[in-house]
Amino acid sequence: MIYRFRIILDNDSEEDVFRDIEIRETDTMEDLHNVITQSFGFDGMEMASFYVSDEQWNQGEEIAMMDISEAGNEIKMMGTTIIKDIVHEASTRLIYVYDFMSMWTFYVELGEIIEEAEGTDYPNLMFVHGQIPDEAPEKIFEAEEDEDLFNEFEDDLDVDDYSDLDFDENWN
Repeated sequence: MIYRFRIILDNDSEEDVFRDIEIRETDTMEDLHNVITQSFGFDGMEMASFYVSDEQWNQGEEIAMMDISEAGNEIKMMGTTIIKDIVHEASTRLIYVYDFMSMWTFYVELGEIIEEAEGTDYPNLMFVHGQIPDEAPEKIFEAEEDEDLFNEFEDDLDVDDYSDLDFDENWN
């Protein structure tokens, strides 16, 4: 079977930027990563991860490009994870982050599952809309919006005054 995905850039600009692609359900998440980077004009050399998402686009389990986890904390790898094992009719959304320094963020949604068309090469870039900006859209995190985040305690503690901390300065 063939999965048809729409990949939308998380972009606050006036223009929508998205790509529609087709890929075999038996391809790997790394194959999906490669077609996304190519369709948006990236060289594909930066770190990236997929995250399973729910209907509200909440970030869930990670599928990473490279294993940088600590021992005992196993994560799924793009190269060994088959698309249909992650994405199916009951779980249709992913968040894709490319280049963790720039944080290019994309919403990936399964739109349709179809029969493979004879004579079509897959993966297949079906539709291109909009141009990717020169720089990744700036992300505003909740902590930045709340200026009083660090003033939640009204104890008048001066963090630069060590005289009241009751410890021996000459402990060695």
